[in-house]
Amino acid sequence: MAIESAKADTTAAAEISNPPQQVITTPAAVALIEKLRAKHGPLMFHQSGGCCDGSSPMCYPLGEFMTGDSDVLLATIGAVGDSPDVPGCPFFMSKPQFEYWKHTQLILDVVPGRGGMFSLDNGEGVRFLIRSRVFTDAEIASLRAAGRI
Repeated sequence: MAIESAKADTTAAAEISNPPQQVITTPAAVALIEKLRAKHGPLMFHQSGGCCDGSSPMCYPLGEFMTGDSDVLLATIGAVGDSPDVPGCPFFMSKPQFEYWKHTQLILDVVPGRGGMFSLDNGEGVRFLIRSRVFTDAEIASLRAAGRI
């Protein structure tokens, strides 16, 4: 019994010290990020909350979309190794939308179609798409302990 309890304590501590990523990418998304980065330089994402382009992940040249106190930085995605020459792309979401989605892991993927009007994936024949999964209770506890939700 004591061994099982010690294993459970170790597992719980590891989950708290390693909270899950809030945004992950598929190989197709990484490939599109690399293609767009080659054309446009450093990139950033903002998960749109609706309006003209619906609720889509929008990709912009880094710094071309103004973020502020009303936005949450969820992750940096698409980094290439540890190279300072190829930084990752910040991925933002508005605070009100984050309150709704904070219990969900966002999975950036690519599907055939046309990207958002102002998003860099427009005209590529494919577009970014968000898939999602609800975090487990243990993952939510880990994110709370880390101050991320």
